[in-house]
Amino acid sequence: MNTEDFAGRECSSLGEEDLTLIDYPNRETSLGALNISRALPIRDRRMVGAWCFLDRFGPLTFSGEKPMNVLPHPHIGLQTITWLLDGEVLHTDSLGSEAILHPGGVNVMTAGKGIAHAEETPNDNRGALDGVQLWTALLDEHRHIPPSFTKLEEVPDVELSGGIIRLFAGEMDDLTSPAPHFSEILGADVQIHSHEICTIPLKPEFEHAILLLHGDCSLEGEALGKKSLYYLGKRRDCLSLNSKNGCRLLLIGGLPFPERILMWWNFVARTPEEIAQARSDWEAERRFGKVPLENRQRLSAPSLARFAQPNPMS
Repeated sequence: MNTEDFAGRECSSLGEEDLTLIDYPNRETSLGALNISRALPIRDRRMVGAWCFLDRFGPLTFSGEKPMNVLPHPHIGLQTITWLLDGEVLHTDSLGSEAILHPGGVNVMTAGKGIAHAEETPNDNRGALDGVQLWTALLDEHRHIPPSFTKLEEVPDVELSGGIIRLFAGEMDDLTSPAPHFSEILGADVQIHSHEICTIPLKPEFEHAILLLHGDCSLEGEALGKKSLYYLGKRRDCLSLNSKNGCRLLLIGGLPFPERILMWWNFVARTPEEIAQARSDWEAERRFGKVPLENRQRLSAPSLARFAQPNPMS
């Protein structure tokens, strides 16, 4: 999935040392006909660990035209991670990968030095769509590696008192996702049963955030809203959540990212020159390859006229 055009800014994990609960409202945007709630990046919160992008799409039902139809576009310096609660997404890329994602599985695309892909609702669908897409920034030592794609049909899960955790990225306690990752991260779908309290183990050296996906949930006496990212800071060894009628949440975390990054369009880089070169390569049909069976227009890169110098206060 591609980001909308926004000025490139330098971003970093702040990694507050004290226990924190900060509510960051999502920003509403769209990808063609598909409405999106963007939780990362936003003005006051650029990253959570290596996580630098989080879009929430759905839930919705449809008939006729497919709601997701993201034309071929490029990426560098990041991983995309797509997690579905309902529906299907067809992924195709310039490596020749073609995979239909279903709920319970995860698609992980490592862009590295450069890849192109497209995402769409397949023709054979159930008329529903509900999920998230996230990006992680790659560390400098990994950001120029060859691109790759991994699809998992299912992810590790564990039943806790009061709920279920499905781990789609990184590690949690004794669970490890087999999907590739290049930083110490956590990405999980947390389901809490009705009239239950669920306590989730956390790594205190990680910073964490949660996003309510469905239902009702309270944390530390505060009812969570559905269109806000709740940043939890560091130094938590557990998280206690309760629900009256049952809920599902997205939990992300990781070590505060140790490097400054520059994000612009679909690129994660370090310098404006890298961004400009990636844009030039895409427009000239160099470097990124072609998405197989591409019989439709590619996305064009936005003008660098909107490109801004890194913001040292990010």
